[in-house]
Amino acid sequence: MKIAINGFGRIGRLYLRNALQEKNIEIIAINDLTDAKTLAHLFKYDSIHRAFNGEVSANEEHLIINGKKIKVFAQKDPESLPWKALNIDIVVECTGKYLDKAGAEKHIKAGAKKVLLSAPAKDESIRTVVIGVNDELLQKDDLIVSNASCTTNCAAPMLKVLQQFGIEEAYITTVHSYTSDQRLQDAPHKDLRRARAAAMSIIPTSTGAAKAITRIFPDLAGKIGGCGMRVPVPDGSLTDITCVLKQYPTVEQINAAYKKAAAGDLKGILEYTEDPIVSIDVIGNKHSVLYDAEFTSIVGNLVKIIGWYDNEWGYCNRMVELTQKMGN
Repeated sequence: MKIAINGFGRIGRLYLRNALQEKNIEIIAINDLTDAKTLAHLFKYDSIHRAFNGEVSANEEHLIINGKKIKVFAQKDPESLPWKALNIDIVVECTGKYLDKAGAEKHIKAGAKKVLLSAPAKDESIRTVVIGVNDELLQKDDLIVSNASCTTNCAAPMLKVLQQFGIEEAYITTVHSYTSDQRLQDAPHKDLRRARAAAMSIIPTSTGAAKAITRIFPDLAGKIGGCGMRVPVPDGSLTDITCVLKQYPTVEQINAAYKKAAAGDLKGILEYTEDPIVSIDVIGNKHSVLYDAEFTSIVGNLVKIIGWYDNEWGYCNRMVELTQKMGN
């Protein structure tokens, strides 16, 4: 399967690290406006996930990893990219810019067979897939697919398990590490809270996870809300979900359901722990969510649960898995 990556930022680079482990995925090209030498350096040295375990170099036109050449382009317009000539099967769209049908279709017009978005789609017509939750809905003729967001990939498995107790209403709060969509120091931003120095404050903001969840669980439309809190850590986040349930389960029953799911139909997606962990402990975890059983609490039929996630590494693992499903 021949893959091209458009946008070589945090997600693009970590997607490549994961994809290199898969024999049926061949990375053919990368498109990014930065020069190849800089891309090679940022791929090799990562402040969070540490140095790449292999040889990395570059020339003017290629990123070279363990002797394998990956073509590097710097095209602003995706339609100008030579995807047809390179016989690209799937473009992994990681710029965050081409999230509607018209934008993503630029890659199709350039000759790619399919496009995978590394963010929530802006068009309802684009299928949103969360591995382990609704990936059975994926069709061969889905040419553009969204992998949702890292928070949605964390929250959806949590809600899937909780549905057995009946969900009346829910509210999601993501306590999220800072990202490049914030300012390092105080500087203009359309969101005035995100305009403030990312590493100095807890920054309340919005999250698209609640809306995205209704694409996964249409029955929750009008029953779920959400917000975000950006905190001064570079990676490692948690999702806090408060639900009003139809049933009145005990803490033990809730935890037992998650423990069963972690060993069963959500194995590899949801992990279960009773250890008193903190955010740094989840960095490098491949699961979409690490359920923290110690924090399960119930008042009547009001339940609060939390799940940890590596918002970079876990998400990129799901991206690779979805790439494989799209290529089958």
